[in-house]
Amino acid sequence: MNWLELVAVIAGLFCVYLIIIRSIWCWPVGLIQVSVYVWIFYHAKLYSDVGLHIIYIGLQLYGWWHWLYGGPGKNQLPVKKLSTRGLIACVAISLVGSTSLGIIMTRYTDASLPFADAFTTVASLTAQWLLTRKYLQNWYFWIAVDVVAIFVYASKALYMTSALYGLFLCMAIAGLVAWRNERAVTREMQVA
Repeated sequence: MNWLELVAVIAGLFCVYLIIIRSIWCWPVGLIQVSVYVWIFYHAKLYSDVGLHIIYIGLQLYGWWHWLYGGPGKNQLPVKKLSTRGLIACVAISLVGSTSLGIIMTRYTDASLPFADAFTTVASLTAQWLLTRKYLQNWYFWIAVDVVAIFVYASKALYMTSALYGLFLCMAIAGLVAWRNERAVTREMQVA
């Protein structure tokens, strides 16, 4: 399993780098990563993560299309900022969804760390949806997910994956800064 985990780690790092620089190639590389992780998480009995990565497969395809054609005039999508109301809704959905999924996983499966696993699943879905729509705030959700995921995967002896999420945490912070700067430049160009 270690070589498969290594493939997923390398694809994941490259994918996030491509996201930071806003390259459309992040989506096919991400498709490789999430597909491999379906297998890895199934064998680790992290069932919420299995479901998450199956959903990611669809979101990778949607994000790829939306980044290409979802902008004004069916052009490439610019970085946008979510409204305060939208952000509050995303946080509430993540918290309620995490709690609900954690309860379900506790009652009906032998899932390890059901509530932490549920949080990383639901908050990741929120983050990924925001990413497909190119909202700046996706990075805040990824930062929260990465912090929790580091501990979840280390506790399951998925050390390369835990280290990957440590790098993802650093990359999410860099992504937040890069996207914030890109948004500022875009807004200045619109004013000029």
